[in-house]
Amino acid sequence: MAFNFEALTPDFMWYALESIGIRAESGLLALNSYENRVYQFIDEDKRRYVVKFYRPQRWTQQQILEEHHFTLELLEQDIPVAPPCLINGMTLHQYQGYYFALFASVGGRQFEVDNLDQLEGVGRFLGRMHQVGQAKPFLHRPTMSLEEYLYQPRKLLNNSPFIPSYLENSFFSDLDRLIDQLEQHWTEPKSIIRLHGDCHPGNILWRDGPMFVDLDDSRNGPAIQDIWMLLSGDRQDKTMQLDIVLEAYSEFSHFDTNQLKLIEPLRGLRMVHYMAWLAKRWNDPAFPIAFPWFNDAKYWENQVLAFKEQIATLQEPTLSLTPQW
Repeated sequence: MAFNFEALTPDFMWYALESIGIRAESGLLALNSYENRVYQFIDEDKRRYVVKFYRPQRWTQQQILEEHHFTLELLEQDIPVAPPCLINGMTLHQYQGYYFALFASVGGRQFEVDNLDQLEGVGRFLGRMHQVGQAKPFLHRPTMSLEEYLYQPRKLLNNSPFIPSYLENSFFSDLDRLIDQLEQHWTEPKSIIRLHGDCHPGNILWRDGPMFVDLDDSRNGPAIQDIWMLLSGDRQDKTMQLDIVLEAYSEFSHFDTNQLKLIEPLRGLRMVHYMAWLAKRWNDPAFPIAFPWFNDAKYWENQVLAFKEQIATLQEPTLSLTPQW
């Protein structure tokens, strides 16, 4: 069943917060979030908070709590994450059908992907995060799979009204070629751990060190999933960045270098999954406003080119670490 956030008026959110003993004194400032609704405010004691209202029917109560417990585990090990606040002995609250959680507002600058010192710091704390993550798996949250990231999105795109009719044949032909290549290059990782899950630079703030935010997509998967999105530029740049990240990472966690061959398959999975995610959420009014280009023919033409480029990239040698002498 489709769901929208129309009920989340300022009054509704104020009463939801009041139901757990929090009185918002300032207005509720919307922050960038599309899957959920996230707002910053100041309470009557001048404390700055962020409240997240979870998209109903996406995660179960058990799955959300598993994310919260993982975040609190990380915090106990002095790993810089933004944890949910414990109020009345609970981190997850419910008001008229909506689950919501409160977080202390954390400030910081945007993580600079081309700052090698910052990259080293992120690698070090990712190693520590994964040391905690490998202690036990998630029981209720999903494990990364071709089914979730490839086959279900392919089925959804097949019924999508967004792809221009003149482009359908070439789009689906190249998409299926990409899927075939991804199947050939995908190998099930031997080690599956609890991950941040969406560790792109936008989910890392920088203060005296990194601050990891938004573990909403946390799940079981290979360690490389939390690393590959930190790499950018040409092959030489990516190799240098990978060296820096993994040298720092390895101070705390062993990294299986066999997972390096999953970098480009994971990039391909994200490409397909992202398109399907936008199509699936398009009826949410926030999406056409935030992603107006998605309903433009030029976007879909560019995706056909992107499929071809990713197929070619999959044929290239796997990214590897610089030999140590």
